[in-house]
Amino acid sequence: MNILELIKKRYTAKKYNADKAIPQEKIEDLKEVLRLTPSSINIQPWKFTFVQNPEIKAKLASVSMHNEEKINQAQLLVVFSVADDLDAFQKVVDTELPQARRDWYNQMKASMPEADLKIWLSKQVYIALGVGLTASVALGLDSTAMEGIESDKYRDILNMTAYIALFAMAVGYGSEDDFNRIEITPKSRRLQESVIETI
Repeated sequence: MNILELIKKRYTAKKYNADKAIPQEKIEDLKEVLRLTPSSINIQPWKFTFVQNPEIKAKLASVSMHNEEKINQAQLLVVFSVADDLDAFQKVVDTELPQARRDWYNQMKASMPEADLKIWLSKQVYIALGVGLTASVALGLDSTAMEGIESDKYRDILNMTAYIALFAMAVGYGSEDDFNRIEITPKSRRLQESVIETI
């Protein structure tokens, strides 16, 4: 697998083939990839909700602003959530993380306002989104990152208490007539010399 070639061909799907199912083994691989995502001090403040149930997916689509059609077409919606109830997350830290990481986290928690801590935790989930988008193309799947969701309504639909949805990722097979496919709309990025500095 050549990571550069994969990234060159990755695009944001705007339309999905609603009839083409994702093999379950690819979904299981994506779950494991996300589980293995790196995070600062390995804090892992996330929950990944894999939504394949069409009825639940449709409910989430209805509170996803301009993303509704894509979600309804895609075979899978992955919801990326962050720990929001810090007391509940403290129990996760205390029971699932080794002592050194607990100490690091507790030190950070004591040294910053709760709002800043929540921002820091949310930044870790964005790392997972990048991993998820890259993993999708590596698995031969198309994807769409979506910040355009109503987080509180997602929380209600998914019956979340300790976590809150930050964004979602539709996953499936892009439609042949998707105007955003690479062969129709070539990838557009700034020149390397504009964004890379070598010292």
